[in-house]
Formats: sequence, structure tokens, C-alpha cells
Amino acid sequence: MTLNCIVVDDEPLALGLIESYVKKTPFLNLIGSYSSAVEAAKAFAENTPDLMFLDIQMPEMNGLEFSKLIGDKTKVIFTTAFQQYALDGFKVNALDYLLKPISYDDFLQAANKALSWFEMAANANKPAVTEQPETERSIFVKTDYKLVQVQFDKILYIEGMKDYVKIFLEDQQYPILSLMSMKSLETTLPASQFLRVHRSYIVNASKIKEVERNRIIFGKTYIPVSDSYKNVFQEFIDKRMLAN
Repeated sequence: MTLNCIVVDDEPLALGLIESYVKKTPFLNLIGSYSSAVEAAKAFAENTPDLMFLDIQMPEMNGLEFSKLIGDKTKVIFTTAFQQYALDGFKVNALDYLLKPISYDDFLQAANKALSWFEMAANANKPAVTEQPETERSIFVKTDYKLVQVQFDKILYIEGMKDYVKIFLEDQQYPILSLMSMKSLETTLPASQFLRVHRSYIVNASKIKEVERNRIIFGKTYIPVSDSYKNVFQEFIDKRMLAN
């Protein structure tokens, strides 16, 4: 994957340094460099970059203000000589924060972080697990830049959180966090074993032990059954209900 990027900095030496770093990084393609946010804003009308290395303290419009105007398509790595801006930078969803003077090692680490983010985002609308027939008993899930094999029988439930899912497993304190959609995961899991009970929840039907007032209980966690899935869930219960 190649990322189209621009550099914005009002200091000529700093601008030239970041330009040179971009040019020596194989997966980065420099499509523009600008000495002010105002100049860079005009360029966005012609070509929206994937990534922007953006100085914070600049005249006319500072980097924090500019980052709030460009939307979500372009990700930002801030570059600045002032450490006190770090928290503000992350409040506007910056991917990273580089403190001047910037070494190439630090630059490359931030660039690799951006590349990983875009690679995961590119797979967000695809099945991010290995599609296998229902006779298989596991899937591979990408998490923390690696693939982890997850056994179906170990899954308790799955919680969706915007672009991410949390996969909760038996005998594991913390869930597996992966960038994918609930829809793609639902179509990959065997329908004979997993039930969608809410927009934000898929449960392993074989692990359901208690149901109370349209809520499935997993230890201290109560998972609601929404109206949209209530009929399907009730059918599942009725098939297994002992007659009085």
C-alpha cells in the first residue's frame, strides 16, 4: 500500500527535512508541501491526501484549527517543537505526535503506524477473518498487527463498537479487539452456533446459561435482546423449552 501525503510547516528547514524523510520512505508518496495551512487548504480542493504531516504553531491558522476542518479522510501526524500541544493533538484524533527536532527513526515509526492504520481500515468492510466452512471450528482474527486463531467453542459473545469488535472468550480476562464490522463477522460465524441478539451483540448460543427479562447473563454482564431480534431469539428458546 502507498499513502499519498503532504507536508505543512512554516519553517523552511523543518519543511525540507520532513520532505526528505517522506521521499526516502518507500510506502509514502509526496504530492505537495506547503508553508501555511491556508495554502494547504486550497490544495485539498484538488486532491485529498491520505496522510498529512502538520506543524501546529503557524501564523493565520494553526495546525489544530486546520485539522478540525479537513474531515476524516486525511489522517494527521503533528510535528511541533512544543510538547504541551500533545494532548490537544490527540483530542483531534491525530495518529501520532512528533516532537522537533525529528529523527528519521521517530518519523519512520510514526509513518509505519499510519500505514498499519490504513491497512486495517482497508479491510474494515471486508471479512477480516479467514472464511471457512462450518465444519471448521476456528477463525483467524487480526489484532495488534498480528493474526490470532480463535476457537468457536471458546467464544462467549461479541460486542460491536463502531469500526471495532470485542471478542470475549472463556477463561480470558480481556477481550480480543479487532478492526472489522459486525456484519462481516456475523456472515463468517456459523449460524447454527451464533445468534445476533442486538445491533451491538452476537452471542454463542451454546454458552447461554441464564436469561432474565430479555437479557442474557454472562457472569456480571447483561446483554440486552433488542426488539429487532426478539422473535428470532424467542424461537431459539422455544425449541429448547421443556413442556410444563
